[in-house]
Amino acid sequence: MKVSELAQAIQTTPDTVRFYTRAGFLKPSKNQINGYKQYSVQDRARLKFIVSARQLGFSVTDIKQILSHAEKGDSACPMVRHLIQQRLEQTEEQFQQSKALREKMQTAILNWQMLPDKEPTNEMICHLIEEFEMTSSEEQ
Repeated sequence: MKVSELAQAIQTTPDTVRFYTRAGFLKPSKNQINGYKQYSVQDRARLKFIVSARQLGFSVTDIKQILSHAEKGDSACPMVRHLIQQRLEQTEEQFQQSKALREKMQTAILNWQMLPDKEPTNEMICHLIEEFEMTSSEEQ
C-alpha cells in the first residue's frame, strides 16, 4: 500500500501518514522498482490505533510509550488507564479555564456596550481593555 492508499484506508491525510513514518511509528519497506514506500497490513493497523489514540487525547509521547509496551509483549492497558485519567484531569482544568474566560468576555461585552469610544493617548491605547483589566484585577 502506498502513502495515499494507506491514508485513504484510515480516512486521514497523506501528511499524517508521513508524519508518523518520520516519527518512527510506521516502518514501510521500499519498493525496489520505483523507490516508493510500501506500507503493510501491520502499518495500517498501527496507524488506525494511533489515529484512535489521538482522537482520545493521547499525545505522541503517550502513544510512543504505549507502543513500546506493546512491542515488548507487555499489556499497555494499566498505563492507558492512568494516562487517560491524567488527560481527563487536564481537559477538565482547561474546560474550567475556558468557562472562566467565557464569563469574563461576557462581562466585558455587557460593560462595554454603553461606554463611549475614546481616542488613544500617550498613556492609553484602548480604554475598554485597560480599564476592564484594572477593574477585574482589583476584584481578584
